[in-house]
Amino acid sequence: MHGSLGKIAAGAAFTIVEILVVISIILVLAGLVLATSGYVYNKGARSRAEAEIAAMSAALENYKADNGTFPTSGLLPTESDPTKYFDASEILYASLCGDTDGDGQPGPGTSYMAFKSNQLGADNGKTFVKDPFGNSYGYSTAGPTSGGYNPTFDLWSTANSTTTAQWVKNW
Repeated sequence: MHGSLGKIAAGAAFTIVEILVVISIILVLAGLVLATSGYVYNKGARSRAEAEIAAMSAALENYKADNGTFPTSGLLPTESDPTKYFDASEILYASLCGDTDGDGQPGPGTSYMAFKSNQLGADNGKTFVKDPFGNSYGYSTAGPTSGGYNPTFDLWSTANSTTTAQWVKNW
C-alpha cells in the first residue's frame, strides 16, 4: 500500500514543459492586455481632444461676438511641426481666459473659457493650451492659400502624428 501512494504522488507533479506552456500563455495574455490598454488610452485621448476643441470653438465664437474678430494667429493649418504651435496656443489661452500678461492666472479681460490645470502647459513663464497628448494645440486665422486674414479659424491637435489625416481638427 505504501508503494502505490508513492506512485500517485510522483505522477501528480508538474513537468518543466507544462510550466513553460503555462508561463507562455500568461505572457501572451499579458501582451494582449497591454496592446488593448494602449489602444484604449489613445482613443480616450482623441475623444478628449475632440471635446476640448468643441469647447474652445464655442468660446472662440463668443470671443468673436464680443470683439468682432477672432484672436489673430499667423500659423498656417498645414504646418506639421508641433513645436511651432506654442505661440498660437499661447494666444489662444490668453484670449479665451483673459490672461493678458501670460502669468497663468485669469486677468482683467473677459473670460470665455476656464481651463483645467491638466489642459495647460508653461514654457519660459508663458502659459499655453496643451492637448491630451502633451503638445500645444494648433490655432490659425491665416488662410492656407491666401496667407491673409481668414474670417474663420482652424483649431487642431496633431495627436502625436505628422500625418494630417490623423489629426483631430475642427474642420
